[in-house]
Amino acid sequence: MSDSTITGACLCRATTFEITGDLSPGTLCHCGQCRRQTSHVYSSTHIPQASLRLTRDDRLAWYQASPMARRGFCSACGSVLFWDPFDEDRISVSLGALDAPHPGRVVKHIFTADTGGYYPIDDSLERADGD
Repeated sequence: MSDSTITGACLCRATTFEITGDLSPGTLCHCGQCRRQTSHVYSSTHIPQASLRLTRDDRLAWYQASPMARRGFCSACGSVLFWDPFDEDRISVSLGALDAPHPGRVVKHIFTADTGGYYPIDDSLERADGD
């Protein structure tokens, strides 16, 4: 998907955004922080910061979950939206927050060593114990 715009939002639409350009292949993150924040796994695409434009951010809040990144979410409805690493000019955007239909596709599981143990990873996608 080149030269097109994808829109997305939190559940209550207090935060809306646009992505211009290509989405990276999606990942499913099984790390402890993502599991706790989403109550399962975090599906995301990692895009250049310049590709993301907030069109409404009335209730967007940030939580610094670690020394390396902050997590963006809606303070009204709780939707998980972004993972923003401090040392990159890229940001992860929740695939679930994108308006359907969209071209995002998950191709890899990451941090599989940290799975919750209550679910199998029984598909044929690539896997990595870390990222």
